[in-house]
Amino acid sequence: MSTPQPAVAQYRYGMVFVLVLTVVVFLIVAPDGDGSRALAFALVGAALLVSICTSRERTVVLRRRAVIGTVTITIVTLLTAVGVIPHSITLAVTALMALAVPATLGGGLLRLVRERGATAQAVAGALAIYLLVGLAFASAIGFVAAVEPGNFFAGSAGHSASDHVYYSFTVLTTTGFGDFTAAHGVGRALAVLEMLTGQIYLVTVIGILVGRRVEQARA
Repeated sequence: MSTPQPAVAQYRYGMVFVLVLTVVVFLIVAPDGDGSRALAFALVGAALLVSICTSRERTVVLRRRAVIGTVTITIVTLLTAVGVIPHSITLAVTALMALAVPATLGGGLLRLVRERGATAQAVAGALAIYLLVGLAFASAIGFVAAVEPGNFFAGSAGHSASDHVYYSFTVLTTTGFGDFTAAHGVGRALAVLEMLTGQIYLVTVIGILVGRRVEQARA
């Protein structure tokens, strides 16, 4: 009896990148509300499903994970859309989902670089992880703002998902426009962690991949 072989990885990291970029833009421009949060969660879930299907596992394992993931994402999306799940819980689950995508595609991304070098798909996967880090921090910021007494931002009484995503990516890229600043210690700690994570990731992972991509193009 033959042993089931792992499925051939398709490396659809470009699709993951497009989905995650769509989530970022959507959260910034969409009005705050249960419907917007539900759609954003569904899009991040779609990125996770694509990552699962990209992984090099046995077909039966891929199907099982895809079915479980689809059912879970659908249920949470519907419950979020109708307001059953509290805002803070949705944010926490979204942050975990955003971190689950890099964890799922990380092994395949490393394998792709070893087998084929710094291809366009590899660069897209690395950039997708970078965007997901920003989304995860945005969800963490929203969670802290929802549960912590007082205002998260100094000098600002209101905040929305759009503000959290916008602030997160200005911190991640160390742009620092100064229109939003954390008012308390937890927010400042998150900002420091995000700045360090973003810069270390850009200098190491993205820098190395882009450098190898340029070398391969010249060869």
